Amino acid sequence: MRFQPYPFEKLNTLLSSVVPNSRLKPLLLTIGEPQFETPEFIRECFRKNSHLLNKYPKIAGEGILRDAQIDFVRRRFGVSLQQNELVTTLGTREALFNLPQFLLFDKPNPVMAYPNPFYQIYEGAAIASRAKSVYLNLTAQNGFKPEIDENILKECDLVILNSPSNPTASVMSLEELKKWAEMALKYNFVLINDECYSEIYCAAPPHSLLEASMAAGNKNFKNILILNSISKRSCAPSLRSGFAAGDGDILSEYAKYRTYSGCAAGVPMQLAAAEAWNSERHVEKTRQKYMKNFEIAKEILGVDKSEATFYIWLKVENDEEFAKELYEKKNVKVLPGSYLGRKGEGRGYVRIALVLEESGTKEALTRIADFIKGG
Repeated sequence: MRFQPYPFEKLNTLLSSVVPNSRLKPLLLTIGEPQFETPEFIRECFRKNSHLLNKYPKIAGEGILRDAQIDFVRRRFGVSLQQNELVTTLGTREALFNLPQFLLFDKPNPVMAYPNPFYQIYEGAAIASRAKSVYLNLTAQNGFKPEIDENILKECDLVILNSPSNPTASVMSLEELKKWAEMALKYNFVLINDECYSEIYCAAPPHSLLEASMAAGNKNFKNILILNSISKRSCAPSLRSGFAAGDGDILSEYAKYRTYSGCAAGVPMQLAAAEAWNSERHVEKTRQKYMKNFEIAKEILGVDKSEATFYIWLKVENDEEFAKELYEKKNVKVLPGSYLGRKGEGRGYVRIALVLEESGTKEALTRIADFIKGG
């Protein structure tokens, strides 16, 4: 298997010969890692249960965690899941990588479609699955949303969507998701929506593909799966708490597969994650911080608030040169969009992650604005 370097490795190479402005404190806006503190009640739960580190964790997930995740789906999306319709995972990245391998193992010539630009784990999963990649290009012309092409979809075995989108911050409507759910039944491919940014939004809460499946009359979620994670909503990526939900026939077999992989967070981490999944109050506080960052971005850079996620997909002339010169002159790192896409998609954009506290966000965006103005 031959994988491309990860975007951050490419950025390190790009900037390796650049000497940043040492008079300015370095500021990092590249990685989608929340820089806010994990709420105290989550940390306290972890501390209280640390004595359970001497126990093997359940690969299927501790019962209290599974129940919390099922309740989150019911509370947030109005969807009541059966026990076999949810599998606890080690965040979403693990499942995004190994679930396609599980699904495509028996396909002689698998075909997998996913957005372009993208979260690079989709490409890695396609490579590991020996799958032909089909790009669903996200452009300004289509509102950075994947378009349905039935000539392509009838050849697909697996399609991954990502709404809300990393890196473009676009959000698909319920009706748009419903059309994709209908295509999954019409052409009998598995449809996954990566929903790990579903709880970071500025206005209306984004819809889930599970809701769209119900709206399409597919109440058993045949061929439909979603993935979600605690990392963004609870500022707790180290808990590695996620889940796959949807088609019970697929997930029952996937659960067996995962018992062999041994992927599970420790018991104290699972118990702390259950506390987080059961709470909404702390998530609202986190959303308010991101909304404030978007208000700062509108004021300083003149950009509109993203509907969801904590990203700005900023149009520039040359994304690599922009990133290099910004780092050299202002000691701020952003990610070139071309590192997140293939065949030219993403070129001419940079991704800015608004993950810093308010003061850091103001400082970083002010430097970017000065740089754009030639300062």
